[in-house]
Amino acid sequence: MLIAACLYYSGLVQLVRWWIQYSRRSLVILTYHNAIGGDLRAHILHLRRHYRLLPLKTALEELYMPYKKGSQRKDRRPPLVLTFDDGYRDNYINGFKLARDLQVPLTIFLIPGYIESGSRFWWLEGDQLVAQALASEATIEGRTYHLDDLKEREVLAQAIDARVRYATSVSEREAFLVSVRETLREPHEMTSKEDTLQPLTWAEVKEMEKSGWISFGAHTMHHPILAYLSDPAEVQYEVSESRAMLERQLQHPVRTFAYPVGQLEHIGEHARRAVQEARYDWALTTIYGFNTPQTDPYLLRRVVVDVDQHWLMVAAKASGAWKFFSRLARMLAK
Repeated sequence: MLIAACLYYSGLVQLVRWWIQYSRRSLVILTYHNAIGGDLRAHILHLRRHYRLLPLKTALEELYMPYKKGSQRKDRRPPLVLTFDDGYRDNYINGFKLARDLQVPLTIFLIPGYIESGSRFWWLEGDQLVAQALASEATIEGRTYHLDDLKEREVLAQAIDARVRYATSVSEREAFLVSVRETLREPHEMTSKEDTLQPLTWAEVKEMEKSGWISFGAHTMHHPILAYLSDPAEVQYEVSESRAMLERQLQHPVRTFAYPVGQLEHIGEHARRAVQEARYDWALTTIYGFNTPQTDPYLLRRVVVDVDQHWLMVAAKASGAWKFFSRLARMLAK
Protein backbone atom coordinates (compact mmCIF):
# COMPACT_ATOMS: atom_id res chain seq x y z
CA MET A 1 0.00 0.00 0.00
CA LEU A 2 2.85 2.40 0.88
CA ILE A 3 4.61 1.61 -2.40
CA ALA A 4 1.36 2.13 -4.35
CA ALA A 5 0.88 5.51 -2.66
CA CYS A 6 4.45 6.53 -3.52
CA LEU A 7 3.97 5.51 -7.15
CA TYR A 8 0.74 7.48 -7.38
CA TYR A 9 1.67 10.69 -5.58
CA SER A 10 5.13 10.87 -7.17
CA GLY A 11 3.45 11.05 -10.57
CA LEU A 12 4.87 7.72 -11.78
CA VAL A 13 1.43 6.18 -12.26
CA GLN A 14 0.42 9.07 -14.50
CA LEU A 15 3.74 8.99 -16.36
CA VAL A 16 3.55 5.26 -17.13
CA ARG A 17 -0.10 5.55 -18.14
CA TRP A 18 0.77 8.45 -20.47
CA TRP A 19 3.72 6.54 -21.99
CA ILE A 20 1.61 3.46 -22.74
CA GLN A 21 -1.21 5.60 -24.10
CA TYR A 22 0.97 7.42 -26.62
CA SER A 23 3.48 4.70 -27.48
CA ARG A 24 1.00 2.12 -28.77
CA ARG A 25 -2.67 1.29 -29.16
CA SER A 26 -3.58 -0.93 -26.23
CA LEU A 27 -6.44 -2.16 -24.08
CA VAL A 28 -6.40 -2.75 -20.33
CA ILE A 29 -8.79 -5.43 -19.03
CA LEU A 30 -9.13 -5.70 -15.25
CA THR A 31 -10.60 -8.80 -13.65
CA TYR A 32 -12.29 -9.00 -10.27
CA HIS A 33 -14.21 -11.82 -8.65
CA ASN A 34 -16.16 -10.38 -5.73
CA ALA A 35 -17.89 -6.99 -5.57
CA ILE A 36 -18.25 -6.83 -1.77
CA GLY A 37 -15.47 -6.69 0.80
CA GLY A 38 -13.78 -3.41 -0.09
CA ASP A 39 -14.43 -0.01 -1.65
CA LEU A 40 -15.30 -0.87 -5.24
CA ARG A 41 -16.88 2.56 -5.66
CA ALA A 42 -13.52 4.25 -5.03
CA HIS A 43 -11.89 1.94 -7.61
CA ILE A 44 -14.46 2.81 -10.25
CA LEU A 45 -14.38 6.54 -9.55
CA HIS A 46 -10.61 6.60 -10.09
CA LEU A 47 -10.78 4.46 -13.22
CA ARG A 48 -13.65 6.46 -14.69
CA ARG A 49 -11.63 9.64 -14.26
CA HIS A 50 -8.55 8.41 -16.11
CA TYR A 51 -9.83 5.80 -18.60
CA ARG A 52 -12.61 5.31 -21.11
CA LEU A 53 -14.60 2.52 -19.46
CA LEU A 54 -16.05 0.43 -22.28
CA PRO A 55 -18.16 -2.71 -22.68
CA LEU A 56 -15.88 -5.66 -23.47
CA LYS A 57 -17.30 -6.26 -26.95
CA THR A 58 -16.98 -2.58 -27.88
CA ALA A 59 -13.41 -2.39 -26.62
CA LEU A 60 -12.29 -5.52 -28.47
CA GLU A 61 -13.89 -4.45 -31.73
CA GLU A 62 -12.14 -1.11 -31.38
CA LEU A 63 -8.79 -2.78 -30.62
CA TYR A 64 -8.84 -5.09 -33.63
CA MET A 65 -10.46 -2.70 -36.09
CA PRO A 66 -7.97 -0.51 -38.00
CA TYR A 67 -8.48 3.21 -37.64
CA LYS A 68 -10.47 4.66 -40.48
CA LYS A 69 -8.71 7.32 -42.51
CA GLY A 70 -9.42 10.78 -41.19
CA SER A 71 -11.15 9.59 -38.02
CA GLN A 72 -9.96 11.08 -34.75
CA ARG A 73 -11.24 10.16 -31.30
CA LYS A 74 -11.88 13.22 -29.15
CA ASP A 75 -11.50 11.32 -25.88
CA ARG A 76 -7.80 10.49 -25.73
CA ARG A 77 -7.93 8.52 -22.47
CA PRO A 78 -6.85 4.87 -22.81
CA PRO A 79 -9.67 2.29 -22.96
CA LEU A 80 -10.28 -0.05 -20.03
CA VAL A 81 -12.75 -2.88 -19.38
CA LEU A 82 -14.00 -4.12 -16.00
CA THR A 83 -14.69 -7.86 -15.84
CA PHE A 84 -15.85 -10.16 -13.03
CA ASP A 85 -15.28 -13.92 -13.12
CA ASP A 86 -17.64 -16.62 -11.80
CA GLY A 87 -20.86 -14.70 -11.20
CA TYR A 88 -21.15 -14.36 -7.43
CA ARG A 89 -24.41 -12.98 -6.09
CA ASP A 90 -22.53 -9.98 -4.69
CA ASN A 91 -21.97 -8.92 -8.31
CA TYR A 92 -25.73 -8.27 -8.35
CA ILE A 93 -25.98 -6.81 -4.85
CA ASN A 94 -23.15 -4.29 -5.18
CA GLY A 95 -21.59 -4.47 -8.65
CA PHE A 96 -24.87 -3.96 -10.47
CA LYS A 97 -25.85 -1.09 -8.16
CA LEU A 98 -22.56 0.70 -8.81
CA ALA A 99 -22.78 0.11 -12.55
CA ARG A 100 -26.16 1.87 -12.63
CA ASP A 101 -25.29 4.62 -10.17
CA LEU A 102 -21.95 5.49 -11.79
CA GLN A 103 -23.02 4.54 -15.33
CA VAL A 104 -20.14 2.22 -16.10
CA PRO A 105 -20.31 -1.05 -18.06
CA LEU A 106 -19.27 -4.37 -16.51
CA THR A 107 -18.83 -7.83 -18.01
CA ILE A 108 -19.47 -10.94 -15.90
CA PHE A 109 -18.30 -14.41 -16.91
CA LEU A 110 -20.87 -16.99 -15.82
CA ILE A 111 -20.74 -20.69 -14.96
CA PRO A 112 -24.22 -21.87 -16.05
CA GLY A 113 -24.00 -25.28 -14.39
CA TYR A 114 -23.91 -23.63 -10.96
CA ILE A 115 -26.80 -21.21 -11.52
CA GLU A 116 -29.81 -22.30 -9.46
CA SER A 117 -28.13 -25.66 -8.77
CA GLY A 118 -28.11 -25.21 -4.99
CA SER A 119 -24.36 -25.93 -4.96
CA ARG A 120 -21.46 -23.82 -3.76
CA PHE A 121 -18.59 -23.05 -6.09
CA TRP A 122 -16.08 -25.88 -5.63
CA TRP A 123 -13.21 -23.65 -4.47
CA LEU A 124 -15.30 -22.62 -1.44
CA GLU A 125 -16.00 -26.18 -0.38
CA GLY A 126 -12.85 -26.96 1.63
CA ASP A 127 -13.20 -24.09 4.12
CA GLN A 128 -16.99 -24.26 4.29
CA LEU A 129 -17.23 -28.02 4.76
CA VAL A 130 -14.70 -28.01 7.58
CA ALA A 131 -16.16 -24.90 9.24
CA GLN A 132 -19.66 -26.41 9.32
CA ALA A 133 -18.69 -30.01 10.08
CA LEU A 134 -20.62 -31.70 12.91
CA ALA A 135 -18.26 -34.69 13.06
CA SER A 136 -15.38 -34.55 15.55
CA GLU A 137 -13.30 -37.06 13.60
CA ALA A 138 -13.27 -37.93 9.91
CA THR A 139 -11.39 -40.42 7.78
CA ILE A 140 -11.08 -39.19 4.19
CA GLU A 141 -9.14 -41.10 1.54
CA GLY A 142 -7.23 -43.12 4.10
CA ARG A 143 -6.28 -40.34 6.49
CA THR A 144 -8.01 -39.60 9.78
CA TYR A 145 -8.46 -35.95 10.81
CA HIS A 146 -9.24 -34.89 14.39
CA LEU A 147 -11.48 -31.85 13.95
CA ASP A 148 -11.15 -30.62 17.53
CA ASP A 149 -7.60 -29.59 16.55
CA LEU A 150 -7.35 -26.30 14.63
CA LYS A 151 -4.24 -27.37 12.68
CA GLU A 152 -5.94 -30.61 11.63
CA ARG A 153 -8.94 -28.63 10.40
CA GLU A 154 -6.70 -26.40 8.29
CA VAL A 155 -4.90 -29.42 6.82
CA LEU A 156 -8.22 -31.06 5.94
CA ALA A 157 -9.55 -27.91 4.26
CA GLN A 158 -6.38 -27.72 2.16
CA ALA A 159 -6.61 -31.42 1.28
CA ILE A 160 -10.22 -31.05 0.11
CA ASP A 161 -9.31 -28.02 -1.99
CA ALA A 162 -6.35 -29.78 -3.63
CA ARG A 163 -8.43 -32.87 -4.37
CA VAL A 164 -11.19 -30.97 -6.17
CA ARG A 165 -8.80 -28.54 -7.86
CA TYR A 166 -6.84 -31.30 -9.58
CA ALA A 167 -9.85 -33.49 -10.44
CA THR A 168 -9.60 -35.10 -13.87
CA SER A 169 -13.35 -34.89 -14.48
CA VAL A 170 -16.34 -33.00 -13.11
CA SER A 171 -18.06 -36.25 -12.12
CA GLU A 172 -15.00 -37.32 -10.10
CA ARG A 173 -14.94 -33.97 -8.33
CA GLU A 174 -18.63 -34.04 -7.45
CA ALA A 175 -18.54 -37.67 -6.25
CA PHE A 176 -15.67 -36.80 -3.91
CA LEU A 177 -17.57 -33.81 -2.48
CA VAL A 178 -20.67 -35.92 -1.85
CA SER A 179 -18.61 -38.43 0.12
CA VAL A 180 -16.92 -35.67 2.16
CA ARG A 181 -20.27 -34.04 3.02
CA GLU A 182 -21.56 -37.37 4.31
CA THR A 183 -18.42 -38.02 6.32
CA LEU A 184 -18.33 -34.56 7.90
CA ARG A 185 -22.12 -34.47 8.47
CA GLU A 186 -22.44 -30.95 7.10
CA PRO A 187 -25.67 -29.09 8.04
CA HIS A 188 -27.70 -27.37 5.32
CA GLU A 189 -28.20 -23.94 6.90
CA MET A 190 -26.59 -21.07 4.98
CA THR A 191 -25.10 -17.99 6.65
CA SER A 192 -25.77 -14.51 5.27
CA LYS A 193 -22.09 -14.14 4.34
CA GLU A 194 -22.20 -17.40 2.45
CA ASP A 195 -25.32 -16.21 0.61
CA THR A 196 -23.38 -13.38 -1.07
CA LEU A 197 -20.97 -16.05 -2.37
CA GLN A 198 -23.73 -18.06 -4.01
CA PRO A 199 -24.09 -18.01 -7.82
CA LEU A 200 -26.37 -15.47 -9.46
CA THR A 201 -29.87 -16.56 -10.40
CA TRP A 202 -31.18 -16.39 -13.97
CA ALA A 203 -33.66 -13.69 -12.91
CA GLU A 204 -30.77 -11.56 -11.61
CA VAL A 205 -28.75 -12.17 -14.77
CA LYS A 206 -31.62 -11.12 -17.01
CA GLU A 207 -32.39 -8.04 -14.92
CA MET A 208 -28.76 -6.93 -15.10
CA GLU A 209 -28.53 -7.44 -18.84
CA LYS A 210 -31.80 -5.62 -19.44
CA SER A 211 -30.29 -2.52 -17.78
CA GLY A 212 -27.76 -2.18 -20.60
CA TRP A 213 -24.85 -1.79 -18.17
CA ILE A 214 -24.00 -5.48 -17.71
CA SER A 215 -22.94 -7.97 -20.37
CA PHE A 216 -22.10 -11.63 -19.96
CA GLY A 217 -19.60 -14.15 -21.24
CA ALA A 218 -19.06 -17.87 -20.69
CA HIS A 219 -16.74 -19.42 -18.10
CA THR A 220 -17.36 -23.17 -18.79
CA MET A 221 -20.33 -25.16 -17.52
CA HIS A 222 -18.85 -26.29 -14.17
CA HIS A 223 -15.50 -24.45 -13.84
CA PRO A 224 -13.08 -27.38 -14.08
CA ILE A 225 -9.46 -26.46 -14.65
CA LEU A 226 -9.41 -27.44 -18.30
CA ALA A 227 -5.79 -28.56 -18.46
CA TYR A 228 -6.45 -31.17 -15.76
CA LEU A 229 -9.37 -32.87 -17.52
CA SER A 230 -8.33 -36.26 -18.88
CA ASP A 231 -10.89 -36.42 -21.70
CA PRO A 232 -10.65 -33.83 -24.52
CA ALA A 233 -14.36 -34.42 -25.20
CA GLU A 234 -15.18 -33.09 -21.73
CA VAL A 235 -13.08 -30.00 -22.43
CA GLN A 236 -15.12 -29.45 -25.59
CA TYR A 237 -18.40 -29.97 -23.72
CA GLU A 238 -17.51 -27.55 -20.92
CA VAL A 239 -16.55 -24.84 -23.42
CA SER A 240 -19.33 -25.27 -25.98
CA GLU A 241 -22.28 -26.14 -23.71
CA SER A 242 -21.68 -23.09 -21.52
CA ARG A 243 -22.16 -20.90 -24.57
CA ALA A 244 -25.22 -22.86 -25.70
CA MET A 245 -26.93 -22.58 -22.32
CA LEU A 246 -26.22 -18.88 -21.99
CA GLU A 247 -27.56 -18.24 -25.47
CA ARG A 248 -30.74 -20.17 -24.65
CA GLN A 249 -31.28 -18.07 -21.54
CA LEU A 250 -30.23 -14.69 -22.94
CA GLN A 251 -31.63 -15.14 -26.45
CA HIS A 252 -28.63 -13.66 -28.27
CA PRO A 253 -25.12 -14.76 -29.30
CA VAL A 254 -22.44 -15.00 -26.60
CA ARG A 255 -19.09 -14.10 -28.11
CA THR A 256 -16.63 -14.06 -25.20
CA PHE A 257 -15.12 -16.78 -23.02
CA ALA A 258 -12.85 -16.70 -19.96
CA TYR A 259 -10.63 -19.69 -19.09
CA PRO A 260 -11.04 -20.93 -15.48
CA VAL A 261 -8.08 -19.82 -13.34
CA GLY A 262 -6.58 -18.73 -16.63
CA GLN A 263 -2.81 -19.12 -16.60
CA LEU A 264 -1.22 -21.06 -19.48
CA GLU A 265 -0.68 -24.14 -17.30
CA HIS A 266 -4.41 -24.16 -16.48
CA ILE A 267 -5.58 -23.76 -20.07
CA GLY A 268 -3.84 -26.78 -21.58
CA GLU A 269 -3.42 -27.95 -25.15
CA HIS A 270 -7.08 -28.70 -25.94
CA ALA A 271 -8.90 -25.65 -24.51
CA ARG A 272 -7.85 -23.04 -27.06
CA ARG A 273 -8.93 -25.33 -29.90
CA ALA A 274 -12.23 -26.02 -28.14
CA VAL A 275 -12.88 -22.28 -27.84
CA GLN A 276 -12.30 -21.79 -31.55
CA GLU A 277 -14.48 -24.77 -32.46
CA ALA A 278 -17.26 -23.39 -30.23
CA ARG A 279 -17.08 -20.23 -32.39
CA TYR A 280 -16.27 -17.68 -29.73
CA ASP A 281 -14.69 -14.52 -31.06
CA TRP A 282 -12.45 -13.86 -28.05
CA ALA A 283 -11.12 -15.71 -25.01
CA LEU A 284 -9.59 -14.15 -21.90
CA THR A 285 -6.83 -15.45 -19.66
CA THR A 286 -5.49 -14.17 -16.35
CA ILE A 287 -2.00 -13.84 -17.81
CA TYR A 288 -0.76 -10.38 -16.85
CA GLY A 289 -0.48 -7.78 -19.56
CA PHE A 290 -2.12 -5.21 -21.79
CA ASN A 291 -3.58 -6.10 -25.18
CA THR A 292 -2.53 -4.70 -28.55
CA PRO A 293 -3.81 -5.41 -32.08
CA GLN A 294 -1.12 -8.12 -32.25
CA THR A 295 -2.42 -10.00 -29.19
CA ASP A 296 -3.85 -13.46 -29.91
CA PRO A 297 -7.66 -12.96 -29.60
CA TYR A 298 -7.91 -16.39 -27.92
CA LEU A 299 -5.26 -15.54 -25.31
CA LEU A 300 -6.25 -12.04 -24.23
CA ARG A 301 -4.43 -10.73 -21.19
CA ARG A 302 -5.90 -9.26 -18.03
CA VAL A 303 -4.72 -7.52 -14.88
CA VAL A 304 -6.01 -9.31 -11.78
CA VAL A 305 -7.19 -7.01 -8.98
CA ASP A 306 -9.25 -7.53 -5.83
CA VAL A 307 -12.10 -5.56 -4.35
CA ASP A 308 -10.34 -5.45 -0.96
CA GLN A 309 -7.30 -3.66 -2.39
CA HIS A 310 -6.98 0.10 -1.90
CA TRP A 311 -7.77 2.19 -4.98
CA LEU A 312 -4.15 3.34 -5.05
CA MET A 313 -3.07 -0.25 -5.64
CA VAL A 314 -5.64 -0.65 -8.40
CA ALA A 315 -4.42 2.62 -9.96
CA ALA A 316 -0.83 1.36 -9.94
CA LYS A 317 -1.77 -2.02 -11.42
CA ALA A 318 -4.07 -0.62 -14.13
CA SER A 319 -1.44 1.84 -15.31
CA GLY A 320 1.35 -0.72 -15.52
CA ALA A 321 3.42 1.16 -12.94
CA TRP A 322 3.13 -1.64 -10.37
CA LYS A 323 4.50 -4.25 -12.76
CA PHE A 324 7.26 -1.88 -13.88
CA PHE A 325 8.30 -1.23 -10.28
CA SER A 326 8.16 -4.95 -9.41
CA ARG A 327 10.44 -5.85 -12.34
CA LEU A 328 12.84 -3.06 -11.45
CA ALA A 329 12.98 -4.20 -7.82
CA ARG A 330 13.77 -7.78 -8.91
CA MET A 331 16.53 -6.57 -11.23
CA LEU A 332 18.11 -4.47 -8.47
CA ALA A 333 17.90 -7.37 -6.03
CA LYS A 334 20.00 -9.64 -8.25
